[in-house]
Amino acid sequence: MSKSGPSSTDASRTHATTSRGAFSSSLGVLAATLGSAVGLGNIWKFPSLTGANGGAGFLLIYLLSTLFIGLPLMVAEIAIGRQARANPISALRQLQPRGAPWWLIGVAGMAAAFLIMAFYSEVVAWVFAYVAKALSGNLLSSDPVQTQASFDALVRDPVQALLWQWVVLAFIGGILLLGVTRGIEAATKRLMPLLFLLLVLLGGYSLTLPGAGQALSFLFAPEWHKITPAVVLTAMGLAFFKLSIGMGTMMTYGSYFTAEQNIPATATRVMLADLSVSLLAGMAIFPAVFSFGFQPSAGPSLVFITIPAVFAQMPGGSVLLAAFFLLTAIAATGAMLSLMEVPVVILHERWGLSRPRATLLTLLILGLLGAGCALSQSTLAAFQPGGRTLFDWADYLSSNLLLPAGGIAIALFVGWAWGERAFAAQLSNHGQLGNQGLARVVSLLLRWVTPVLILLVMLAGLGVFSGT
Repeated sequence: MSKSGPSSTDASRTHATTSRGAFSSSLGVLAATLGSAVGLGNIWKFPSLTGANGGAGFLLIYLLSTLFIGLPLMVAEIAIGRQARANPISALRQLQPRGAPWWLIGVAGMAAAFLIMAFYSEVVAWVFAYVAKALSGNLLSSDPVQTQASFDALVRDPVQALLWQWVVLAFIGGILLLGVTRGIEAATKRLMPLLFLLLVLLGGYSLTLPGAGQALSFLFAPEWHKITPAVVLTAMGLAFFKLSIGMGTMMTYGSYFTAEQNIPATATRVMLADLSVSLLAGMAIFPAVFSFGFQPSAGPSLVFITIPAVFAQMPGGSVLLAAFFLLTAIAATGAMLSLMEVPVVILHERWGLSRPRATLLTLLILGLLGAGCALSQSTLAAFQPGGRTLFDWADYLSSNLLLPAGGIAIALFVGWAWGERAFAAQLSNHGQLGNQGLARVVSLLLRWVTPVLILLVMLAGLGVFSGT
């Protein structure tokens, strides 16, 4: 393969990317991509699952699953996006062979992004509300019963639920209105370092508490007897969902990558940084949880019910609690930006809307979809078709159907339809990097291994292995 550099076609694509928006630097690429991968799950889900499923043993299985599921798919999505320099639907139309309907992957990704944002925006709304409550000092209580009552009062108040959701959507929409470079890149380049700084500060403080040794054992000491088939499936599922793949976000961000960016190296850095955020969050949270006798596997309630009770018993608890919810809000912001960018760029490029109009239309649609989720525990609590609230349906359909189906389809597209030569050209920057051998390995994984593993994750999510 020639090492003479990009062709004139690539140059024209670079010009087109500049006109449609692009990340301006390698740091911007890394910050934005990491911002997409990091989310609320880093703060509570990853550490608690690691501890509840065998500690270091679970962590090892997660890392292996990431190598066979998460990283290959992330690399594949980014490569598709950078090759086509277009939104997910247009990218797959451009690259699909002989008119096969691979572009439907982009449609499914857009649907998944809307469904995820419908319920995720409400969870992020609770986080934003708690930032305000923590700063006002009205959240601290050492009694979990009282912190539970405070949380219930928030989620069951339709006015507060809708108001804070609209605040979140307006905040994210305002960043997106600034565009790719001045909006997404500028925001994530500032927010990601702040996230790490707050985690290090909170973690350093927590490690001075009496429960620090127990917390570190909880997170890192192997308990091999806990490694069961169900635990392996949990680790595989976490590896798939954790890196923001299967919904077109990485494909979209890949279309903004610079031509010189090393895709495999960037994806690996994102994976390692994302893991670091999760482990730092565990070291920040669980020493305090153990020190004051709370349950570490409380799941989502850990953030909104247990943590306020924990910080209330610590010196400077009000400041620490505000810092905790601020870093949680930062983690959620990066994920929201990438999710909302998917429909925005599709509406902009496929429907011909200006970027501001595409952003406002996306906000309007989300305002309507999200309202159903926001009111699921208040006004619409009794409306449960099939035994699920609208909030639960949005989560179920996106997590158990659309995302894994999209992941399988992307793996099959790159592994079988697009072709190893074109894929290797993107991974090697048209021969300028020595990634051809790596491209061959990743292609084999995408053909034979990754789709099978994602199918197992999908079947587990649908309850096929409920007796495991």
